[in-house]
Amino acid sequence: MTRKRRRLVFLLVCGLGLGTAAALMLTAFSDNMVFFLAPSDLATKAPRLGRTFRLGGLVEAGSIERAREAGKPVARFRVTDGPSAVTVNYAGILPDLFREGQGVVVLGALQPDGTFRASEVLAKHDETYMPKEVADALKKTGHWDPKQGAPPPAATWNALTPRTGG
Repeated sequence: MTRKRRRLVFLLVCGLGLGTAAALMLTAFSDNMVFFLAPSDLATKAPRLGRTFRLGGLVEAGSIERAREAGKPVARFRVTDGPSAVTVNYAGILPDLFREGQGVVVLGALQPDGTFRASEVLAKHDETYMPKEVADALKKTGHWDPKQGAPPPAATWNALTPRTGG
């Protein structure tokens, strides 16, 4: 084998190895990526059952149910973005700022019965903060246009009808 041919074989083997490593890394990343959906998005592009993702919106007024199961606090509530709502089940202590009409992002997976099993609940930290994902979902559904000012009070979002232009 000539020197030129050995170099070519070596480069081909290195390229094959790097390509395989890149493919394996991309596969691992795609399985572990966590993405954000609003309740309205679940109707059109629901992820497969068991897939972990973030669900964001507002805690629907009057939907919070608290209980204790096996000595642990559990909560059941609905997350809404206006047109749609999803029931969320969470076992654990809810954040201090969690309440009705408040922006929330929950991490978990969709269950076969259509409910969302949350492993983590994140509530907004003050009256002016809104998670970027929630703000984007409200803009997309027509409930808030930043050009028209601040978003409407969170407590009124259950009954909102999309704003029309002007």
